[in-house]
Amino acid sequence: MKSMRILVKIFFLLCIPVLVTAQKQEQIDSMRVVLKNAMNDTTRMDACLKLGAYYDDVNLDSSLYYDEKGIVFAKQLRLNLNRAQMLTHMSWPLVKMGNYPRSLKVLNEALEIAGDPINEKNTWHLLQGQTPRSYRIDLLGNVHSAFDYLYGSTGNYGKQITEAYEAMRLFESVKDTLFQAYAYSDIGNAYLKLNKFDSALYFEHKALSYYSVIPFKDRKFDAAYLYIGEIYQQMGNIDLARENFEKAIRVSEQQNNPTKQGDAHLQLANLLQSLSKTDSSLFHAKKALEAFNMVGNEKSKAVAYRMISDCYRNQNKADSSFIYLRLATVLNDSLGKIEKEKIQEFQVAGFNEALRLQELEKEKIQTQNKTRTYTMLAGLGVFLVIGIILYGNNRQKQKTNKVLETTLTNLKATQSQLIQSEKMASLGELTAGIAHEIQNPLNFVNNFSEVNKELLFEMNEEIQKENYDEVKIIAKDVTDNEVKINHHGKRADAIVKGMLQHSQSSTGVKEATDINALADEYLRISYYGLSAKDKDFNAEIKTDFDNSIEKMNIIPQDIGRVLLNLYNNAFYAVNKKKKAAGAGYEPTVTVSTEKKVNRISMSVRDNGNGIPENIVDKIFQPFFTTKPTGQGTGLGLSLSYDIIKAHGGEIKVNTRDGEFTEFIIQLPA
Repeated sequence: MKSMRILVKIFFLLCIPVLVTAQKQEQIDSMRVVLKNAMNDTTRMDACLKLGAYYDDVNLDSSLYYDEKGIVFAKQLRLNLNRAQMLTHMSWPLVKMGNYPRSLKVLNEALEIAGDPINEKNTWHLLQGQTPRSYRIDLLGNVHSAFDYLYGSTGNYGKQITEAYEAMRLFESVKDTLFQAYAYSDIGNAYLKLNKFDSALYFEHKALSYYSVIPFKDRKFDAAYLYIGEIYQQMGNIDLARENFEKAIRVSEQQNNPTKQGDAHLQLANLLQSLSKTDSSLFHAKKALEAFNMVGNEKSKAVAYRMISDCYRNQNKADSSFIYLRLATVLNDSLGKIEKEKIQEFQVAGFNEALRLQELEKEKIQTQNKTRTYTMLAGLGVFLVIGIILYGNNRQKQKTNKVLETTLTNLKATQSQLIQSEKMASLGELTAGIAHEIQNPLNFVNNFSEVNKELLFEMNEEIQKENYDEVKIIAKDVTDNEVKINHHGKRADAIVKGMLQHSQSSTGVKEATDINALADEYLRISYYGLSAKDKDFNAEIKTDFDNSIEKMNIIPQDIGRVLLNLYNNAFYAVNKKKKAAGAGYEPTVTVSTEKKVNRISMSVRDNGNGIPENIVDKIFQPFFTTKPTGQGTGLGLSLSYDIIKAHGGEIKVNTRDGEFTEFIIQLPA
């Protein structure tokens, strides 16, 4: 009797994946019925959203079909955030199919929608406890996650990590634990591709710790075990690699995720082949091919064909080996051409943007050089005027003294201009960071211009057909797109004006300012500026802002310069240490604010090499710098000290040689 109960229990456990799959299939069938028979477009849109998400790892063509259909419904209903959600979904199958340019285009459109708070006004079907704002922020995080996947798929792992960190910051702000886990896993995978195995392992285990608090039924894209297996295989730990690949197979089967299931079988087949276990390797390679056939992932099918061919060759089955080798070769030849064309299109778009930024940087340097030349000539002109006046009026002592007094005032003004030019030595980082902000509106202007070109061609066709109702609809779409082009053109114009404002002297007028927003804005500007100058630059950013701080009366332009200087110094320190220390060191910059009694405290801390004890007392002196010649003016900290003092505050430094540096700013509350 006892043995019978055990057999029944085992049978039930074996049937669970089948029952789960059957239940999911039943849900999908019901969604198709809803899509066909629904009484309104909102219900049809929701069905398309769910079907598109389901088929993402089951059938890429079907996923794309339902996403495009849902976008049409969302556009008709003017549900912009739902349209952005489906555009984001749409980017995933496009990447898997190798269509990188189109994926980039739909993500830029989704980013424009999700980044605009005005779209919170019209939302539908919010989850319990979700507000229109939290829904939009969560969606914005998903857009950056999709960018992270796109950059990772095209081999740009530095940008992948940057996008994943931005996604994780947004998910953390709305307490989305599941997508934080995805972001950690993506960062780990990027470090794996960069052969930084310790960092990769850390982030994958971090992802697992987040997954552990999430119901299993909600974890559709859990790939942490697969990546951990790859990491251990690269590190030579075969037993742990195999154990994690087998876990990945079990998890993907339970989640009914054939893409991840195929990937896990293929990795295990590769591992077993390296151990000369040909029969087992062949079994898992065929299981991988079976999974990829379900999805229609041609690139992965080609890899599976090649693996099966190698296994048959090791078994001395030449005919079978040749058959699968031919299948792999044919598929690779067809895919290789398409893949190269898509990647080339994607890289050309990025290259053109880099050239544009390079031209802007060149123009900026030329403008700076002209300004300095004109300033020097003005100074020489002043001295020449002094000589002429002294020579022509040497007998009129009283008049000469008056002229000298005027000239001295002019010289002081010239000196102030020279000091101001030195203050702008860091304008390169500022411009590069703001150029990153300009890129998005320019992308939107280009995209909508292309769409209008196609619409106008279509309008001409309809005019010839005398279909004037359709002409009116197309004309309205063109007008709407022109409004968007105008809007984003003004956005770019505002950013450029803001950049020029940063380069001018302070007005000296205090304004009610959100100190947390100011700190966060200049942190991003500094980070993107250094990233643009050094493609290998990367650092972890941690923020801890006290949200109880109210707006403060400060001169935001001046405090912004202080923060930019401290951030640049911090990133310079960790980047310098990273190049010397190597893979074992994780560069980190931490920024925090805190409300205290009668004052506000701001901290910028880095884990760089610190400041030697014998020069700590000199760092606030004018023209003192430890940077190589040409890389620092020695005025940054001196000017920062003066600005903070002018605000009635103080700035001090805590440091330990070889370990860290922390600058603390205290301002009156």
